[in-house]
Amino acid sequence: MVSTFCAGAAVQAACTGQDLFAAMPEARQNAMREAAHAAPHAQGLLFRATRGDETVTLLGTYHLPDPRHEPLLAEVRPALDTAAAVLVEAGPVEEEALQAEMVRNPMLMFSDGPTLPEVLPEELWQEVMALGSSRGVPSVLLAKMRPAFLATTLAMPPCATAEIAAGKLGLDKQLIAEAEARNVPVQALEPFDTIFRIFDQIPDSETVDLLRSAVIGAEQADATAVTMGELYFAREPRLIWEFSRELSLQGGMSAETIARQLEMSERLLITQRNQNWVPVIEEALAKGPVIAAVGAMHLSGDHGVLHLLEQRGFTVERLD
Repeated sequence: MVSTFCAGAAVQAACTGQDLFAAMPEARQNAMREAAHAAPHAQGLLFRATRGDETVTLLGTYHLPDPRHEPLLAEVRPALDTAAAVLVEAGPVEEEALQAEMVRNPMLMFSDGPTLPEVLPEELWQEVMALGSSRGVPSVLLAKMRPAFLATTLAMPPCATAEIAAGKLGLDKQLIAEAEARNVPVQALEPFDTIFRIFDQIPDSETVDLLRSAVIGAEQADATAVTMGELYFAREPRLIWEFSRELSLQGGMSAETIARQLEMSERLLITQRNQNWVPVIEEALAKGPVIAAVGAMHLSGDHGVLHLLEQRGFTVERLD
């Protein structure tokens, strides 16, 4: 849930802990695989979509650093030789604009309404404070944070912080760096402030469950990070969705609440954005073949980018 909602990823080199999926009973693993594999294009990270002489290479990315990125990057490099553009969720221009806007307008991150201690049950607020403190965020700031922004903050595994601070890059940024070195244009698929527009669509009624889900993931962040990394590099990105569901169930959330939150996450983070991205991809194809590198969770499913392209007449094949 919050792991899927915040698109969190892991850093195997820095994170240590148990692979929670592998530790589950075999019957549970099989049930999650069955549920995951029922979705279109559930497995794989690298695809080609063609329509006539139009070609899109689609790469499902993992946003945080990991030494295991190199083999997948090697698989996509040949497409860079002929690419007219590399399309990503946010390029360097958009990231710079977002940082500037967050400095200019702190209310993107903080609320001028009721504070979280006033909204959350006391035990949940105490858990949030403890987790925030472990991440170096003082309670006075936590209290005023917008719930979705706080959930995003808690979703970042602490074990990844040093890697990022040291300048190590996730797969999408590594691909951007290679594209820039080859003078291949990098184009964003969406406006720089998309994530905050998504935050605006989350109703206040979801605050408690959203943060409860965030706490469940954050309390075992290292193990969760290791698990998601293992599933991603096993080229099973759809299993991350089912693992998130199972983690929340084990954390005590009801199946009904989890289903509602996952529906909201998919609608706001996946479906809406995918539908907006496909016309951008089609427009870019007017200049030649393109690479579209997006979070791996965006590729699969009935509303995934791959299925949406198929509905527009593209033929999709898995390359990895």
